[in-house]
Amino acid sequence: MFHIAEEKEIMEGNVTDVYFQRTLEILKNKNINPKVRAEFVAKDLPGEWSWAVLAGLEEVALLLKDLPVQVRAMREGTVFYPNQPVLEIEGYYQDFCVFETAILGFLCQATGIATQAARYRKLAGERLVMSFGARRMHPAIAPMIERSAFIGGCDGVSVIKSGEIIGKDPLGTIPHALIICIGSTVNAVRAFDEVIDPDVNRVALIDTFNDEKFESLNVAEALGEKLYAIRFDTPSSRRGDFYHILKEARWELDLRGFEHVQIFVSGGIKEKNLPELNPLVDAYGIGTSISNAPVVDFSMDIVEVDGEPLAKRGKCSGAKNVIRCQECYEDQVLPLKKEFEKCGCGGKYESLLHMLIKNHELLLDLPEPDKIRGYVLEQLKHLPELLAN
Repeated sequence: MFHIAEEKEIMEGNVTDVYFQRTLEILKNKNINPKVRAEFVAKDLPGEWSWAVLAGLEEVALLLKDLPVQVRAMREGTVFYPNQPVLEIEGYYQDFCVFETAILGFLCQATGIATQAARYRKLAGERLVMSFGARRMHPAIAPMIERSAFIGGCDGVSVIKSGEIIGKDPLGTIPHALIICIGSTVNAVRAFDEVIDPDVNRVALIDTFNDEKFESLNVAEALGEKLYAIRFDTPSSRRGDFYHILKEARWELDLRGFEHVQIFVSGGIKEKNLPELNPLVDAYGIGTSISNAPVVDFSMDIVEVDGEPLAKRGKCSGAKNVIRCQECYEDQVLPLKKEFEKCGCGGKYESLLHMLIKNHELLLDLPEPDKIRGYVLEQLKHLPELLAN
């Protein structure tokens, strides 16, 4: 058997920490079932992150829509900051207590992946960024990983099923295995050109057997104008001065009239590499850094009981609103019923929390991944440039 939970098991609350199951048993036995508001907040973010991109909301909506609860949430793809509630559930506690584990799982991992993708997107500028990391994770969650990477800003994904979910053709070049099976990079690229649909870009992997500079020239001469790009996946043990390797290949290609051939790089590319490589690179294939992104550590906390503000130590009680100025992008967290005026810059504030579910009805649009991605990219324009670690 595959070691995964089926959708039915998640929907029935079987994927829960046992203490929630025991809590439900105790509350039922004692006939205690307060009406509560519970909010989902990340008190801090991983590493040097100062902001994050909310993801996983569509799955949360699917889980909660048939429960007798009212839900407010930020739109999927919203850039948020620590200590801002991104989701609020209002209802009788017994009706949703066993779902806390699953909701946190949906939000924490997807948000981490989307945020890491957004960081690469911002560092790469207009260059192509492709998600290549599904192979590093359990295949059952590959579609979630690549959907999150796409909405965070990746231009494409590599897995066929993931492409179906986001409504885009999957992207990919050729693996080392094909070249090894055929025995020659040039012959492998020629075979690709003979067999694969002409609409698919011809991208040659050039680090399998020979020096990258000479192999680049070999495939360029073999395919000529058909060659779209060359991909460097040079292993770290052979990489040395990677910038100089790329610069040398670019020089030799241009010198011989192959200016049209783009340079793609993959294989252990980190955030810190992009500022140096950007002048030479046209596209990045990012794998583990995105698929194994650190999770965003959300927690769920009750902040109101039977209409009265109440929270544990270290938490601010009461229902809240998060507002953002549409001019300067300044945010504020306010009590829910507090009215707000224009920002000090003169811009108009808008609430980031919207009614998602009420009376079993979805009230907030759940857009297609492409639309969410566009929303993320627009917000990224308003964020300061990143200092790569």
